[in-house]
Amino acid sequence: MQSISGAPEQALAWIRAGKRAALATVIETWGSAPRRVGAQMVVSDAAEMEGSVSGGCVEGAVVVEALEALEDGETKLLEYGISDGDAFAVGLACGGNIRVLVEPIGAGGMPQEMLEALVAARAASTPVAYRVTLEGTQHALVSEGYEDRFRKDRSGVEEDGKTFVAIHNPPLRLIVVGAVHIAQALVPMAQIAGFDPVVIDPREAFGSEARFPGARVINDWPDTAIEDVGIDTRTALVLLSHDPKLDDPALHVGLRSGAFYIGALGSTRTHAGRIERLSEAGFDPHTIARIHGPVGLNIAASGPSEIAVSILAQMIEVLRTP
Repeated sequence: MQSISGAPEQALAWIRAGKRAALATVIETWGSAPRRVGAQMVVSDAAEMEGSVSGGCVEGAVVVEALEALEDGETKLLEYGISDGDAFAVGLACGGNIRVLVEPIGAGGMPQEMLEALVAARAASTPVAYRVTLEGTQHALVSEGYEDRFRKDRSGVEEDGKTFVAIHNPPLRLIVVGAVHIAQALVPMAQIAGFDPVVIDPREAFGSEARFPGARVINDWPDTAIEDVGIDTRTALVLLSHDPKLDDPALHVGLRSGAFYIGALGSTRTHAGRIERLSEAGFDPHTIARIHGPVGLNIAASGPSEIAVSILAQMIEVLRTP
């Protein structure tokens, strides 16, 4: 999955099929808005739509505005207040407000060649930021200067109040070392949350496709496997084997990487021993402190499934917290 929906790809597909298309993007939210900033939908000149900008309560109005934007060749800035009644109808506890930027592709909006470049960057899993002024007069694709936004996957309006930056990140990944029961619960949960999981365990009886359907399983030593898979700022590394022979080599690779999250299973006493071994291996205290150990949020979890919940929650907390 990507941080923003497949709206750009659908827009380009419609254009190549001879249709016109407009992108609608949530640029700001207040209150209990149903979609986060950066959520998108795309509308064709035949009134087809894909994606969403709310829980269903303003999509119809956005389609009408998008059709007008295509007719007029003008970018539109819309604002909607979702009442408590409407919010309840779409499954929300309370209402909120959203601002939506509607951009026709081509004249008056995002240039088609820029849409093509954006889709190509997404296909290549290359982080890219799309920057546009709210009146739709200036557009740019930028790969540098937004490192913190890339790291936190955070689209938003700039401090000038006149420019919106949409972050298009590569898919989130999860590397799990140790194909244990907790991993069997964590992997499908992570998939639902949008992570692409890889399970690493040299023990074929543990690391098998039958135990992890739908996930990539590698039966190799963790350090070798992680080097082959690659690890970047969109990757979480979770060590669950509880065996230093497997966990420590993986930690050596992970701590030298830009992984946004590193967690290791074990008690406080186990983690103290881990810290001692890493110190002896030459890692400084600041680097070692990147490890979340014992892994997971302290929610008094009991059993593999609850521990998996605590781990996934901590991964998301680290990813999303400024």
